[in-house]
Amino acid sequence: MQDFQLKMDEFLPLRDVVFNTLRQAILTGELKPGERLMEIHLAERLGVSRTPIREAIRKLELEGLVTMIPRRGAEVAQITEKSMNDVLEVRRAVDALCVELACERITEEELAALKEACDKFAEVVRAKVKNVKQIAQADVALHDIIVQATGNQRLIQLVNTLSEQMYRYRFEYLKDFSQHEKLVEEHRIIYEGIVRKDKETACEAAKLHIDNQKKAIIQQIRLDKERR
Repeated sequence: MQDFQLKMDEFLPLRDVVFNTLRQAILTGELKPGERLMEIHLAERLGVSRTPIREAIRKLELEGLVTMIPRRGAEVAQITEKSMNDVLEVRRAVDALCVELACERITEEELAALKEACDKFAEVVRAKVKNVKQIAQADVALHDIIVQATGNQRLIQLVNTLSEQMYRYRFEYLKDFSQHEKLVEEHRIIYEGIVRKDKETACEAAKLHIDNQKKAIIQQIRLDKERR
């Protein structure tokens, strides 16, 4: 079990802080698929009683991030091809729609922010010391600008929900450093398509962006299976 700490928030009750801390640890891979969640060990590590740990594990099970195994207890849910396919199928269609609407509605300020986000992503992936969490945050920030540019609140809410489910898969993908330059190029094509209001090019690039992630994550899932 990797080291992670309770992320205190004076505005949230302890049970929510514990839940958010464990959830983030799962999404970022600090708690790995198949890893057992021992209440007593987690309570000691986070310096809390077992009650908020137990409540957090129940909520994580409802989200599909934790699985209860007979005679073993709680484990971090495995990343499976089926669960990944379900999320990426929807995300592929939604991302294409977001890019299409952004071509029509993006403001000059948002375009400038998108250019800056593309540059920032390229900067963090080319850093001498790579930090996957920073790279993931830079990737999310870039896509968030496109989503906000749609001006469609329903769509923004839907993408926010999907993004949380997608984070685990994105993290797996970004751990493969060989894919990073391809990502920089894909972001550039999407950005230039939006600048030119070229919906067809931008939408196709957005779909290819997801398709390439899917291939890489499937390869990673199969490699992990072979190692087990």
